[in-house]
Amino acid sequence: MRLPPPAPLLLGLLVLQGVLTLLWGDPVFIPPFIRMSGPVVSASLVGGTEDVTVSLALLQDEAGLLPVPACGMLNNEIGDWSLTVTPSANVLEVTVRLKRGLQWCSSNETDSFPDSPCIVETLLVSASHNSSCLAHLLIQVEIYANSSLAHNASGNMKDFAPSHTEIRTKKRVEGQTGENMTVIPNQVYQPLGPCSCNLTAGACDVRCCCDQECSSDLIELFRGSCFTGVFGGDVNPPFDQLCSVQRTHGVPDWSPFLCVQSSLANSPFLGYFYGGSVSSRQHTSSDVYLHTDPKDFSDFGYKQGDPVMTVDKAYFTVPQVSLAGQCVQNAPVAFLQNFDVQCVTDLEVYQEHDGMISAKIKNGAIGGIVTPQVTYEEATDLDKFITSTEILLSNGSASRNVNVEEHYIFRWNNNTISEINAKIIRAEINAHQKGSMTQRFTVKFLSYNSGNEKETSGNPGYQLGKPVRALNTNRTNVTTLHLWQSAGKSLCSTATFKPILFGENTLSGCLLDVGINESCTQLRENAVGLLDSLIQATHVAMRGNSDYSDLSDGWLEIIRADGPDTGADPSVSSANGTCLDIPAQLSVRILILDAGAVEGITQQQILGTETRLSSVSWQFQCGLTCEDKAALFPLTASVQFIKIPAQLPRPLTRFQINFTEYDCNRNEVCWPQLLYPLTQYYQGEPYSQCVAKGLLLASFSILAVFLSNPWARICKAWNSATI
Repeated sequence: MRLPPPAPLLLGLLVLQGVLTLLWGDPVFIPPFIRMSGPVVSASLVGGTEDVTVSLALLQDEAGLLPVPACGMLNNEIGDWSLTVTPSANVLEVTVRLKRGLQWCSSNETDSFPDSPCIVETLLVSASHNSSCLAHLLIQVEIYANSSLAHNASGNMKDFAPSHTEIRTKKRVEGQTGENMTVIPNQVYQPLGPCSCNLTAGACDVRCCCDQECSSDLIELFRGSCFTGVFGGDVNPPFDQLCSVQRTHGVPDWSPFLCVQSSLANSPFLGYFYGGSVSSRQHTSSDVYLHTDPKDFSDFGYKQGDPVMTVDKAYFTVPQVSLAGQCVQNAPVAFLQNFDVQCVTDLEVYQEHDGMISAKIKNGAIGGIVTPQVTYEEATDLDKFITSTEILLSNGSASRNVNVEEHYIFRWNNNTISEINAKIIRAEINAHQKGSMTQRFTVKFLSYNSGNEKETSGNPGYQLGKPVRALNTNRTNVTTLHLWQSAGKSLCSTATFKPILFGENTLSGCLLDVGINESCTQLRENAVGLLDSLIQATHVAMRGNSDYSDLSDGWLEIIRADGPDTGADPSVSSANGTCLDIPAQLSVRILILDAGAVEGITQQQILGTETRLSSVSWQFQCGLTCEDKAALFPLTASVQFIKIPAQLPRPLTRFQINFTEYDCNRNEVCWPQLLYPLTQYYQGEPYSQCVAKGLLLASFSILAVFLSNPWARICKAWNSATI
């Protein structure tokens, strides 16, 4: 891209003028020259800007000559351009803007991508005082029709922009079917995104040198700043296994014998992100649905993991949380799989989950039907469920009911469902209420003959994700350890409890209201009371099935570290609003270990539990004036599971220390585990069964060798020689 012949001379004069005026303290534009490729540019006028007038002029290049700049005519708008001046401290911000959009620029460019610019003009911004020129800003305008700088990028972003061939194929498909379709390459043979930085369809993306919409002149502008790596189009980098890749260190001696001779087009990264096939869509968007017709095998009994079916041959669904953390509204309930989830929903888009509560469920036998028994309760405290509320008050405004909690209990007998009980907790809110609502959904499967006995957390060892079993020798209603589950404003007064789950390190907290007239002693007592309410138990179960009625059946006493004395007030008075040694954090540390294996499944147990309180110094924050308003004191509780080895690890031999290539933890090739099923590392089956299967396999191998053709020839030759 080259400037007109007179422009370089004028540009040199403007740069020289800017340097000299900056030294003299006169006004100067920074920068003095701008190459404009978008609809808006800005510059700064620094120096003596008092009583300075800024004007805009369009320079016409006639006969290869640019006119002499004149400051007598003051214009803020000329042609398609406008000038805006924003004053600030000793600086004037100058903005030149194209008044009309660039849609007309590409209105006639449907199938071609022109290399010539759409707008080529030269603008001159002058700063003057009493018709005397003080500084100049030269703007060379060259805007291309397909430049991504000229588009609204926020409305044209997509994962991968199609190439020229894909766009032409797309238009042919639109002409035949009237549907907007993009040809997706087969990912087995070529990458899905060969140019990931090509984010704008039909436009040149800056710094994306692999964008086919960029002309050679545009690429020259940013060739030194192109995106690198996979995002910049390098989708077939040379991999370490290639013989042509020369590595200087860390190369084993046998590498030249096992390296790969292959072209870069045959990259191991093909299909790395997606291993399946791609087929075009054959139906319109109105025919799209979440899943195909459900397969119903419930007439022959349910198996663990099978979806629970209704008599209408549909899934019985309850909202659940996916692996990505999103709430799926129509998630099927799986047989014998419990869950307890929470979903946050916007009240403006909330829709009642109806139809499933009154649905008739197939019990697993031919013709068998179970109808859920539903009971309703009213929520007492809406602050636990609804946050950031805005109520539009109006006369005669209607109300509506929303479900804040749904609890389902399934009774099962062998492979059938005998009973379903549902408890729905509802809340009445204003029909125009805005905000977010936290809903809770639980599903629990219980045996048909089970009563009120406590649920186990494993048999015999703990299962990951199950509650830690606990008891209080003086109380009977304590069954587990708890953490806070804050909602609404995260206040301790409205926070609920959730159980501590085995193997999951967790951090929770809440906010305690503290009045300005409250003493430090009272604050300590309140903080200790809230923290102690989480750990009301005196013992924890060593195993997941320890008997609550037998204290000698693997129950361990909780070790409580010495905490601060809540009754003794320090010598420092609380008149200045500062309280010392305020309990603020509860730390629970649980030691666990692998106690063995049952049918190849590792059994984990608890060795000990310790609780410790940490104190801080806290001061009431008043601001400019101390008002009778409560402050917030944060309380936190953390749980950490520490796994200790059942026995000390075997020390490394001198051979293992010197020859690290035989270390399975630091190399991909693990020679010690060559016969993995026969080694100590395999714990899927008992060792005796592994040895028996290995000997059986060896006997088959020996038999195959004896019956093979070479062995038969040897036997025949031996027999002929003896004869």
